[in-house]
Parts: sequence; C-alpha cells; structure tokens
Amino acid sequence: MWESVAASVAGMMGAVAAAAPVPPPAPAVDATPVLTSTPFGALPEQGVTHTVTISGRGTLTATRVTFTTTADLDGVIAQAEPGRCAASPRTVVCDLGDLLLGAAAAVPRITITGRIRPGVPPGTLVRNRVSVTSVESTATDPQIASNAYLLPGSTATATAAATDPALESPAVASEVRPPEGSLRVSAVAAVMVGAVAAGILLTRRRLRRRHGLPPPGGL
Repeated sequence: MWESVAASVAGMMGAVAAAAPVPPPAPAVDATPVLTSTPFGALPEQGVTHTVTISGRGTLTATRVTFTTTADLDGVIAQAEPGRCAASPRTVVCDLGDLLLGAAAAVPRITITGRIRPGVPPGTLVRNRVSVTSVESTATDPQIASNAYLLPGSTATATAAATDPALESPAVASEVRPPEGSLRVSAVAAVMVGAVAAGILLTRRRLRRRHGLPPPGGL
C-alpha cells in the first residue's frame, strides 16, 4: 500500500516539475569602451584630457575601469560618473559598481586630466590603454581600447589606434629615414677623396719626370 502511494506522489511531483516554466537565459552583456585623448599627440608640458565611455547593452556587476599610460602625468585628476577613482602618474583605477547599459540608461563616463611630465625623451612611444572588467567578464578577456603615438624628434614616426585586440589588432607603423643632410655629407666626402687621389698621382708623375724616370705602365 505504502509503495503505491509513494509511487503516486513521485509521479505527481514529476508531472509538476515537467509543467513548471523554465526561466529564460540571462541576456547577453555587450560592453564596449571608447577612449578619446584630446589633444591626440600631446607633448611634454602640455595638458591632455582622456575621456572613457562605455556603450552597449545589459548589466555589468562590480564594474572596474583601469587606465594606463606610458608617459607620466602631473596633476592627475580623475572623475567617474558614476563611481569613484584612484589616480597616480601612470595608472587610474575607477570602480563604477553595477551598471545598466542601454538606450534608456546614461552612458558611464570617466574624465582624466593631467599634464605630460617634462623630460620625456623624443621618440618615446606614448601608449594610452583602458580596460573594463566585471563579474560577467571573469570567464572571458576584458574589453580593451587604446591609442598610441611617438613623440617627435627621432628618425622614426609612428601612429597607432586600437580597440579591443580581439576585435581590432593594434597597428603601429614606423618609417625610418636617414638624418637630414647625411646624403649631402657623403657626396662631399666622395669628391674630397677623389681630389686627394688625383693630387697624389700628379705629384708622383712630376717627381718621376724630375729624376728622369719613365712613367709607370709606359705612360
């Protein structure tokens, strides 16, 4: 008797479980950081403003934005809407909390201002990079945006702009040129060497004629 009752209860529970609705999967999160540096190509002692925005859709939990640069910044000030930031000459870390991305939500924005420290050598590659991490991105790579440029004054010039490396590979093109005027110096040196050789040859001929010796090779 008890076995039949238990079987009936188990059958009813199975039927209820089968009839219960399955919760829909969590919507995918699409978050894309955008980095803008103004002016792009700032020089030592010049002020610069880096602006980071995050566009997309979905919800990010415990969002953190990390900005790094290869040229020290003096007087760094970082502000996040929403959230708060901690700044140092080369790194800014902003904790934005939980973010709702979408058409109806305000676009998260981080503004970083400072002045490039004097003494950065010419030809230094200044690379600015921002990454966005959250609970949702722990299983995948963080979203990344970056830009870069060479400080003028060297024999090479380069520019670079990249977003997430998985979506767009950073490209740094360089062109190496010889120092200005080096070709002219080489040409002048060749002329001087030729003149010296001709002078030595004439001197030898005059000495042979003076001593009554025949010229070499019967000339």
